[in-house]
Amino acid sequence: MKSLIEIKPILNSSPKSIAITMHQRPDADAMGASLAMFDYLRQKGHEVNVISPTVFPDFLKWMPGCDHVIVFETQKAKALEVLEHIDILFCLDFNSLGRTKDLAPYLEKTSCIKVLLDHHLEPQQIFDYGKSDISAASTALLVYEFIVSMDDEKLINNNIAQCVYAGTMTDTGSFRFTSTSYRVHLMVAKLMEKGLEHEPIHQAIYDNYLESRLRFIGHALLNRLEVFYEYNVAMIAIPYSDIQRFGLKTGDTEGLVNFPLSIKGIKMAALIIDRKEEVRMSFRSKGEFDVNAFARKYFEGGGHQNAAGGRSADTLEKTVERFKNALKENEAILK
Repeated sequence: MKSLIEIKPILNSSPKSIAITMHQRPDADAMGASLAMFDYLRQKGHEVNVISPTVFPDFLKWMPGCDHVIVFETQKAKALEVLEHIDILFCLDFNSLGRTKDLAPYLEKTSCIKVLLDHHLEPQQIFDYGKSDISAASTALLVYEFIVSMDDEKLINNNIAQCVYAGTMTDTGSFRFTSTSYRVHLMVAKLMEKGLEHEPIHQAIYDNYLESRLRFIGHALLNRLEVFYEYNVAMIAIPYSDIQRFGLKTGDTEGLVNFPLSIKGIKMAALIIDRKEEVRMSFRSKGEFDVNAFARKYFEGGGHQNAAGGRSADTLEKTVERFKNALKENEAILK
């Protein structure tokens, strides 16, 4: 994989047909990074399309440019038509094509230039150009730094600023995680110097849910939370019946996994959700416990040291049992 800076002459030459994609069930970082790159490349004169493998949460639909996003899950023919004619594919906020779910086989078939911009461990070795920086707090931050490295800081408008701020704010837990480096604060200072208003972004993401989601969170904390003090671990397991009962939509469980970490002494939290087609898992930790390694070893997942995800083809009950057995195996590390 060549250095990302080496793509500069290609982007500065004749207009290209470019597609940008992200991982399935995109979060604010994936969407923010993609839409920021979308705006930037369009300003450079390229023909650009953004393809999301699946639907994205309603609380992200305020983002500038989101009305241009093609959702592969519901607009397959349109997405495939775009992919047929692209010169460059930008892959943002994921390191393996498998993270794009049903879109993956079609991405593999493309013969175009493939570019990676990501901050997860162990990228798949299929990209022509790219940067995989695990020290970066977010992919949105990497997009900002990429634009600056292209000597195009002047093109960072308010749309781009809002997108990269939202992606970084959410991936750093509102700037409280250890990943919040000086690079993050330097970027935010520059964006605010350009006129970014941050308060509306916080409100759009955190204060824009339906009443049913708040009632679901109360139900989950009261009835689905288990605390294993012997391991310093807490778990929330959500059956599919809860999803139906509260009418949950994509994004409604976002952030729930962080609640148990507020319990004194808890070092790791897990959210296990029966999504019907499979069981999805989110892991968070404080300190040295590596949930990336935990997710990779036990649940076909991965991510970062303190934030990772996994999946299981078993029932919710069997998955929970597997999780508890995994805790026993890691008892010495967790205590």
